[in-house]
Amino acid sequence: MATALANRAAQNQTTGLLRLSFNFFRNLSTATSTESPGASSTASKKPKRKKKKNLFDVAQFLPNWGLGYHMAKTHWTDVSYQITKINLYKDGRHGKAWGVVHKDGAPAADAPKKISGVHKRCWRYIPHLSKPRDTAPTLMKPTENAPKAESELA
Repeated sequence: MATALANRAAQNQTTGLLRLSFNFFRNLSTATSTESPGASSTASKKPKRKKKKNLFDVAQFLPNWGLGYHMAKTHWTDVSYQITKINLYKDGRHGKAWGVVHKDGAPAADAPKKISGVHKRCWRYIPHLSKPRDTAPTLMKPTENAPKAESELA
């Protein structure tokens, strides 16, 4: 029993020395890392990248949820969609959208098409292709129609 106690005391001393040596190395490693927090703080102060927007994030700030406005993905050149219909889900950030394809500012199709990739974060509003103005249908002047009607009656 006395030898068991002696062995245990010897083990405690060796583990105590190991702990001291590990603490010594830990202190050395933290001392060197505390000298360079200036370098790491400049790296952490980088400006964050702006989160890109999906089609619904862009459309929510436009009047009438962007109906009639032109939108395109950021990597598209000379191609855009004129939004004709939006079907939103309850959260307002997801849904489905339809639009007419425009190439170089001119319509490339007659009928609206379901837009693919509306949830991808790469959409932008195209301001120079403005919303079409609501114009009244052009009416024929009554003076043009009246002489024809009178001549036919006579």
